[in-house]
Parts: sequence; structure tokens; C-alpha cells
Amino acid sequence: MKVFLLLSLLAPAAVLSQFYLPQDCDDIYQHDNTKPSGVYTIYPGGPTTPLHVYCDMNTDGGRWTDQYDGIDKHTQSGLDLVDRYVKFVRERTEIEQNYAKQLRNLSKKYLKRGSKEEQECGFTNHQSFQDIVNELNDYAGQRELIAENMMTGICVELTKYLQDLKQERKTYLADAKKAQQNLEISFKQLENTKRRFAKEWGEAEKATQQAEKIENDTNAMKADVEKVKQHAHVKTHTAEECRNDYAAQLQKYNKEQNTFYYTEIPQLFNKLQDMDERRIRCLAEGYSQFAEVEKKVLPIITKCLDGISMAGRNTNGKQDSLRFIEQHKSGFERPAEVDFEDYSQGIKPASSDANLNQPKIRTKLWPFSHKKTKSPAAEDFSHLPPEQRKKRLQSKIDDITKELQKELDQSEALEKMRGVYERNPQMGDPASLEPQITQTSQNVGRLRGQLTKYELWLAEAFRGDDSTNTAVNNNQHCSMSADPSQNIYSEFDEDFDEDVETPIGKATALYTFQGSSQGTVSITEGEQLSVMENDKGDGWMRVLRANGDEGYIPSSYVKF
Repeated sequence: MKVFLLLSLLAPAAVLSQFYLPQDCDDIYQHDNTKPSGVYTIYPGGPTTPLHVYCDMNTDGGRWTDQYDGIDKHTQSGLDLVDRYVKFVRERTEIEQNYAKQLRNLSKKYLKRGSKEEQECGFTNHQSFQDIVNELNDYAGQRELIAENMMTGICVELTKYLQDLKQERKTYLADAKKAQQNLEISFKQLENTKRRFAKEWGEAEKATQQAEKIENDTNAMKADVEKVKQHAHVKTHTAEECRNDYAAQLQKYNKEQNTFYYTEIPQLFNKLQDMDERRIRCLAEGYSQFAEVEKKVLPIITKCLDGISMAGRNTNGKQDSLRFIEQHKSGFERPAEVDFEDYSQGIKPASSDANLNQPKIRTKLWPFSHKKTKSPAAEDFSHLPPEQRKKRLQSKIDDITKELQKELDQSEALEKMRGVYERNPQMGDPASLEPQITQTSQNVGRLRGQLTKYELWLAEAFRGDDSTNTAVNNNQHCSMSADPSQNIYSEFDEDFDEDVETPIGKATALYTFQGSSQGTVSITEGEQLSVMENDKGDGWMRVLRANGDEGYIPSSYVKF
């Protein structure tokens, strides 16, 4: 049976049979289904437990009972549900935070750092893995954002709203209890006036009967008769006053009872109903927000996942192989074939008798040899193979050129500042700039000397290439019969593993640039470039094109 609750009262409101004690509204309906909706007295626990309730005899077949306890339990159950949902979301945020923390630790663990690792990142398979690690780190950030938004948008808001609902419910229930207590007090006053009326009316009847008896007694004295009549009149008057008090109190109680059941209680129940519906709507928003929080970051999460897929597509084995070949290309010519020396024909090498008939020893094959000891690096990079030497010399010249340009710019700025001080002494002392000017001039001279030195070494490397090629082509036999200790490949064998310059990153050209001045290189929009040297503050960076062209371009013309 559906329960809507109403406050209990210890008094009957509808007269039932003396021997009929209904336990609920259904008993009343079964006893007489013609009874209208109204307030009835039921006895759910027996004759000693009368309960005043409102029975709806019409809605859905009738027999509905409004009960205060039912509403109390229902509203409390709703608040408990909100509290459970808040705890549920809070635990979900903790899971998200732990997940994000583990992902960040994983990314940090596998994110490479250091010069050797940066060199490996020049290969697409290494760079793609680093891209995956970076995307995973970004993905972890989105999981943290989900946890944060759930905590602030659901847990915090619902917790605050739950406190407001608890206070509101407490107020409504307190008002209902107060109204019930007022009605109970009024009912007790009614019972008191009724008992007094019954008592005074009984005494008045006795006094009247006594007066009539004495009056009819012929032996009674007149004074006694008057006294008894006066006493009966007083009792009758008192009984009439009690009757009027009882009638007034009954009218007052019926009015308060009508207000209680038809005004105060319905209003309080409507407020509780409105509160519960608002709670449900707010909870429904929290349910939806549980999904919406994650949907808002789905585009970024999808972008992270697309970045991981793109890293797989960007991995190019052929490109990595060519890059490795380019980095380690030596420039040496392949050794010539070894001639057959026929000692049976009396051929004798032009050497001392101590070396007579000793077989020739073939030099070590440099591509398959292993480095035993590493010789110290020479300033002119002569310890490197020809191609690598030229690259390192060119890189050194580029670095010196950029540093020289900075010193020249600084020198020019100092000269201008000195001129300003000379024209406006109040702005500063020109002599205070002399140490800086002197130091800058010395730096310019030193860098120019270094630049000339490295340019000469580079020219020597190119000339050495030409002379070596000619000598190898014209004197193959002499080269092969020379002393093994003079093997031209022995130096390369020792330094084959020497570090060479490698790209430090990748970039995409945003605009087309025509490199017309010395040291620059032309690029086209959308072209993929390898970054060889970052911008050092002058707005230029050195890049390597796919076709091997290398030079400087404006830093603002590319994106990483």
C-alpha cells in the first residue's frame, strides 16, 4: 500500500463502531466502501495505539494512507543516494589521478636525454618512439584534467548542494513536528474542557435532582429549600459556562485541525516534494556530467592517439638507412686488387736481404675492423675520414662565423653608445666603455684568425681529396706493395666511430625562402627539414634539406 505520511494524533476523528478497530485505511474501506476521503482513527498496534490519519478513498481505488514516517524515510534515502554518488565519483577521480601519475612516470622513464640519445633521434624509428612517449605524456595530462573537472564539477558542487538540502529538509520536518505538537496541545485542551463540562454537568444534574427532592418534601424547611435551589442554580450556571467553553474549544480545535490537514501539512508536503524533485534533477545533471567531462577532452585525447598513429606512419626504414650512410660516409676509395707476385720467375722485391722471400701482409680491411684504441682528436679534425672531416670543418666555420657576427654587432653597438655618450656626457662616461670595446676587438681578431685557419684546413681537405683520388688511380700497385704500417686505412680504423654532427630535430617550412646570400639555403613551403643548429638569438638557424643542401634560414619560417 502506497504511503505518503501524515502526522499522528491520539484522538478519533470519525466515529466508528464501538467494537470495530481498523488497523489501516484498507480495513475502513473494506468495512464500508462508501465512506468518503477524510480523517479517520486507525489502531495499527491494538486498542491502545490510536493513530489519526487522512485516508484517500478515491485515488487509484482508494485506501491510501498519508504517513509522516514514510516521507521522512524517502527523503533521507534520497540524500543518502546523493552522498553515495559523490563518494563514487571521488573514487573514480582517484583512479584517474593514479592512472595519470603512472603514465607520466612511464613517459619520464622512456624519454631520452643526452647527446648520444639526441643523435639517435635523428632516425625516424627513434624519433617516432619519442613522439609516442610525448603524446602519452599529453594523454596523461588529459586524464588529470578529467579527474580535476569531476572533482570540482561534480563532487564539490553536489557536496555543497547536499548540505543545503539537509538543512532545508530539517527545517520542513521541524515545522511539521511543531504543527503536530500545536495540534496535540489544542486537542488536550479540548479533552480537558470536555471532561470539566461532563463533570460540572453531572454535578448540576445531581444538584437539580436534590433541589426537586427537597422541594417536594413537605417536612423540609423553606430556608433549606431555597438553599438547595440556589446551589442547584449555581451548579447549572457553572455547567453552562463549561459547556460554552467546551463548545468554543471544540470549534477552535476543529479549525486548527482543518488548517493542519488541509493547509499546513499539504504545504509542507509540497515543499518536501519540490525539494526531492530538485534533488533528483541535480543528481541527474551529475549523472550526465560524469560522461560530459570526458567527452569534452575526447578531441584532445583523439589528437594524442592520432599523433601516436602518425608516429608509426612517419617511421621510414629507407630514410634511416640513408641518414646513417650520410653520417658515416668516409670518403675513402676502395682498396685496389692485390697483384700476383710470381717468385718462381725470379722476381725479387727491392728490399734488404732480411726481408727476402717474406710474404706480403695484406692490410686490415677497415670496414670490418674493430677499434682498439682511440687517438686524441686533432684540432683540424685530421683524425676523421675525409668526408666527416670536411663536415666538421664546415660546421666549425659556420659556428665561428655566427659568433664573429655577434661580436661585430656588439662592437658596432658599443661604438654607437660611445658616440652618444660623447655627444651627451650626462648620459654616461665614454671611457667606461673602453674595456668592453677593447675586449670585443680582441674577440673579433681572435675569431677572424680562427676562421682563416679553419677555412685553410677546409681548402686543404678538398685539395687532399683531389690529390688522393689521382694518386690512387695512377699508383694502385705501389700503394698495395707499401709497408703495411703505412696503410692509409689504419687511421680511419682507429677513428671510424668518432662522433659526427647529426640533426638535433625536425621542422616543417611554413613559407618559401629564397637563399640568395652566402651561407643560406632555399626552402619551399611544407618541406620537411632536419635542424642542424638552433637559433642562438640572431633569428637564423641551420637546416639540412632532403637533397643534402645545408645552410641558414630565418627561424620564423619553420615550425617544429
